[in-house]
Amino acid sequence: MNIFTLEVWDDEGRKCTFYTVRWDDASENETDKFFNKYNTIPELKTATQQMLSFVLDSLGDDHGAIDALFNRPENEVTGLPNTGKVTVKQVLFAYPNFPLRLYALRVNNRNDLVILFNGGIKSAQTNQASKDIHLKWVEACQFAKRIEDALSDGEIVIDESNRRIISAKGDKEIYL
Repeated sequence: MNIFTLEVWDDEGRKCTFYTVRWDDASENETDKFFNKYNTIPELKTATQQMLSFVLDSLGDDHGAIDALFNRPENEVTGLPNTGKVTVKQVLFAYPNFPLRLYALRVNNRNDLVILFNGGIKSAQTNQASKDIHLKWVEACQFAKRIEDALSDGEIVIDESNRRIISAKGDKEIYL
């Protein structure tokens, strides 16, 4: 796998800090690629905005990355939004036939640190059969494995007091 950077995507939520990944030679991170691409497609604009609200409002501010909202495991990553009907604090989260998937990793299964990857249009029953997302899903799983290995090896660590991921040397810039 080529070199990529792990960088903060949004740290303004009360409950969760979001990271993303950026290929070393890319000008745009993977999560921004997802939102920018699908927000420009008229028939997916509403779904894209719903996904953004789910991430920033529901996960970031209101509930964090709780199990109920991270209930779509797909190998090393989780597909967002949640599957089925889920009620959290009297709020119903239901996304039947939702056309998009965004892939994410809860860092050490914590509710307050999530890494967002890319995603795409869910056009078939499985990721393998969905032409648009299959490669993004495979790539997200590879990113997640590399990040989990770096956590296990102590190459990156969690700064508990600041809800951050830092390099073992204390750097905020993380290259993996």
